[in-house]
Amino acid sequence: MSIANRLAAEFIGTLWLVLGGCGSAVLAAVFHGPDQYPLGIALVGVALAFGLTVLTMAYAIGHISGCHLNPAVSVGLWAGGRFPFSDLIPYVIAQVLGAIAGAGIIYLIFTGKSDFSTLGNFAANGFGEHSPGGYSLNAALICEVVMTFFFLIVILGSTHKNTPTGFAPIAIGLCLTLIHLISIPVTNTSVNPARSTSQAIFVGGWALQQLWLFWLAPIAGAALAGFFHRWMANDHPS
Repeated sequence: MSIANRLAAEFIGTLWLVLGGCGSAVLAAVFHGPDQYPLGIALVGVALAFGLTVLTMAYAIGHISGCHLNPAVSVGLWAGGRFPFSDLIPYVIAQVLGAIAGAGIIYLIFTGKSDFSTLGNFAANGFGEHSPGGYSLNAALICEVVMTFFFLIVILGSTHKNTPTGFAPIAIGLCLTLIHLISIPVTNTSVNPARSTSQAIFVGGWALQQLWLFWLAPIAGAALAGFFHRWMANDHPS
């Protein structure tokens, strides 16, 4: 498959991840119907939405690009010997641009509310006073490193050549759902620098100032997982 085809797949796939995951958080997490009847999907619904975006796109574009949708995943797959370094930067650029496009669509929808007044946190990731549960920088750092580490362990294990084929998207989607169930209260859950960047651009200010953590921690956790899994599974770089 040509690099152009693969980058197009990563762009559209990451757009879908942000539109489905962050879109559910912005548009549907807290929502009231007629007579203020609560119809919002809350934390569990948002977590499931993120998992479903990855699961659906894995089947849709996995055969084209591998369905990374995440710079940390690309780094982890490289560290695990599954992805060439020469494709790393193009993949990251396509993922970030796709994420920004997804956030742009959410913005256009969200600002169309008759009573729109502010973006709020727009599902941006944060720590300290911008953590949903008030968690510190250290807590956010540990959480993002560990969650991304285990995300990559599941990805590398479920896509291994010795693992039964066809089930990897289910394991990966459920893993991302679980990660969000654990860590939304801590950081709003990143484990994905592209997703974090797209929301921070629209929020600006504090979100951009704290964005460094949501590049550093996921990439560190993913790289550690890649090297560790390669050793654990006794794999040789392809």
